[in-house]
Amino acid sequence: MAKSAEMIWLDALDHRDKGDFDSAIEAAKDVVHIDETHSDAWMGIATWSLPPPTRGKQIQPTLEQSAKSMSSLRKVVLIEPKNIEAWKIGGWLLADNLGMLEDALQWWEEYRKEYPTDVTPVIEQISILVRLGLYEECAERLIELYDEDMDAPSNQQAMRMDGVRKMVERAAKMEKEEIFRPQNPEHPRWEVIERMKKVKPLTSTFWLIAFIAPIVFILGSIAMTFLGGSIFGFILVFLLILGSFGILTRASMGLLQKRNRHALDVDRAIDYETSSGKLCIPDSIRGSIVYNSMLKNRSNTVIERLDLLVEGNEKINPQFMLRLPEWYKEKASSIIENEGNENELQSLS
Repeated sequence: MAKSAEMIWLDALDHRDKGDFDSAIEAAKDVVHIDETHSDAWMGIATWSLPPPTRGKQIQPTLEQSAKSMSSLRKVVLIEPKNIEAWKIGGWLLADNLGMLEDALQWWEEYRKEYPTDVTPVIEQISILVRLGLYEECAERLIELYDEDMDAPSNQQAMRMDGVRKMVERAAKMEKEEIFRPQNPEHPRWEVIERMKKVKPLTSTFWLIAFIAPIVFILGSIAMTFLGGSIFGFILVFLLILGSFGILTRASMGLLQKRNRHALDVDRAIDYETSSGKLCIPDSIRGSIVYNSMLKNRSNTVIERLDLLVEGNEKINPQFMLRLPEWYKEKASSIIENEGNENELQSLS
């Protein structure tokens, strides 16, 4: 007697509990072959196709694993659109693992149709938009993020909201005069990147140790000389050092970004390549010190995809525009024509 879909699903769960994920996936595939609407089985295929976490840390999947998981997640949200876990895993795969930013924007837009007052998709969209240099849309999304109709954020969400707001402000200030459009081979920023292609970006840790810490040390030493003769003076010096460190750190982050702008531009160019599926980085820069430095921060899947794109050697059209959700399309042309919208950038800064 043939087993029902539910009986096979129980077999799949049993294989999973034993750690035999290959057999669990095969059983789950048998389930969806019988019942295409079995969302649990599709979700099982999606999650079991990814490497299991080790010591609570997610292992980076391969390109094949990511593709299989993403395909199943699309089935899950189609059948069970309220499945928040499926939406979040899919958003992570598309943006952080595969580098498909335009698909990630649309993915979060579909999520918003199910949860229109949730702040999570708006936060994720802003994070993507700032990477693409679309600051006008970032500003609009920030306004919407703090709308009174949105759900009250959790502590973690509130921290992320503040983080993306600061990220947009810093990026907009850095590109106030000139927003980098990597699809344009004649953009003047390419000349700057060419000149600095052998210069590694500075890490925030190195910046703090090499530049901020010595200044704070000097200030602390001077303060200790004049105020350190009593317990009250010692406490005052400690508070002065702590405050100086915080103020100097925040004030100098903009300088660090400007110093690293050539590397951040390369990072954006990589995003455009992985999103469009076409090449825009000149051969003289690809493989350079700055390019390799930024590539180290990317997932193995993004590196796999880039290797395939380089092998295909299809160049991006200088007039290329990312395929973005409906809310963007009406303004896309004007944004491309007027790259430096100073009024909008000033409102962000």
